[in-house]
Amino acid sequence: MTDRITEASPRFKARMAGVFQLLEAVTASFPGVFVLGRLVVDGNAAATAANIVGHERLFWLGFASSLIGVACHVAWALLMYELLKPVNKSLSLLAAFFVLVCCAMQALTSLFYLAPLLILQGGSSLSAFTAEQLQSLALMFLKLNQYAYNIDLVFFGLWCVLTGYLIFRSTFLPRILGVLLAISGLGWVIYLYPPLAYHLFIPYIASASALGEIPLEFWLIVMGVNVQRWKEQASTARSSDGAS
Repeated sequence: MTDRITEASPRFKARMAGVFQLLEAVTASFPGVFVLGRLVVDGNAAATAANIVGHERLFWLGFASSLIGVACHVAWALLMYELLKPVNKSLSLLAAFFVLVCCAMQALTSLFYLAPLLILQGGSSLSAFTAEQLQSLALMFLKLNQYAYNIDLVFFGLWCVLTGYLIFRSTFLPRILGVLLAISGLGWVIYLYPPLAYHLFIPYIASASALGEIPLEFWLIVMGVNVQRWKEQASTARSSDGAS
């Protein structure tokens, strides 16, 4: 798979990166926004537990969607690394490491997401706990899911900053896309201190994210990259590596 991606044309890589970015956005947001947003009742562990158990199929669908989101994110990260490697191989590799940590945390959130359902359906294996204790434990794992997701967002923000810089330094993508993506990344990095990030999310972080990520996504899908300039920058990078 890696060899095929390496051999593919730059424009095809760019368009596939945009497609995987779109798929990741849809599949990764479904469990948190649609499923948990519908089932979780703030401050009411009993009602939340009843909603989860009563919508088991929807909950499992959210879990599957979250794992598909992780796979799409990995593919997106690999394609962006291949695209931006000619700009600066070391920084592109560092960005790839950041986003892989992000993907690992994203996978961990999937486990925390599923844990409440497994706890509430634990049966005899959790018979030592009362119903109220199981409900509170399930709610605690949902909170852990949110904290893990915050860590995911911090590393995603670091990737956005580095990738935005690489796009700005590239000759084959519009520089404004890099500036907007870097600003979006700075917004996500605020999740180092979640209380401040929650306060600023609407409208500041959400707006920065939309302005930074959506234009890049659609530019990649519709326009791809300037192939001639990509090849020229890749050739210059190979010449520099050979000289060193």
